[in-house]
Amino acid sequence: MTDFADIWSYLAQGPLLWLTTTLIAYLFGAWLQKLSGTKPWVNSVLIAVALLAGVLVLTGTTYETYFEGAQFVHFMLGPATVALAIPLYDNRALIRASALPMLAALVTGSLVAILSALAIARGLGVSGDVLISLAPKSATAPVALGVAEAIGGSPTLTAVLVILTGITGAVIASPILNLLRIRDDRARGFALGTASHGIGTARAFQESQTSGAFSGVAMGLNAILTALIAPVIIRLFI
Repeated sequence: MTDFADIWSYLAQGPLLWLTTTLIAYLFGAWLQKLSGTKPWVNSVLIAVALLAGVLVLTGTTYETYFEGAQFVHFMLGPATVALAIPLYDNRALIRASALPMLAALVTGSLVAILSALAIARGLGVSGDVLISLAPKSATAPVALGVAEAIGGSPTLTAVLVILTGITGAVIASPILNLLRIRDDRARGFALGTASHGIGTARAFQESQTSGAFSGVAMGLNAILTALIAPVIIRLFI
């Protein structure tokens, strides 16, 4: 046992261990999701997060140590976001033709995402920087963190809320849209991107390329609009 503890202490300091662990956790989650028939509630990101959290707790590893090894995955978010330009270009005619409905949906969705979160949280007695940190939760993470810092919230708390929002949206959005009998891939994708940014966009691509393209548009536009209106809403709301 002493030898094993020494070996683990050595391996835990190496970046390759946590990068490999992250990839294995996600691949396992993706395998379970595929095995389920890509059911939305069997979400690969949620499974990977739960597995990684369990490993970190059981091994007593700090998040800083983990992130030092897994930061390459974080770096790849940039190229992955840029790659969304390909389906956007392929669907440019549909996107151009849907510009006005998208604009109306964007304004409505962004306002509802911010105001509903603030109203519910205030009704439950939440206040201060915790309440403020909720405002940008539906924007993609880099924008949400910048907005939270600018309006006096906690970027760390906002990061957690962004992830929870993305996972929740990816899990429940498709069943809700099915229940409402919304079949149009454009509407489904735009709703996912507006409400749950990148994780929702990944789910949208599982439905169709058109859905994913509209989700990518929504994610980008909602990030811009949230950055513009969140500070104004916070000043009026608090």
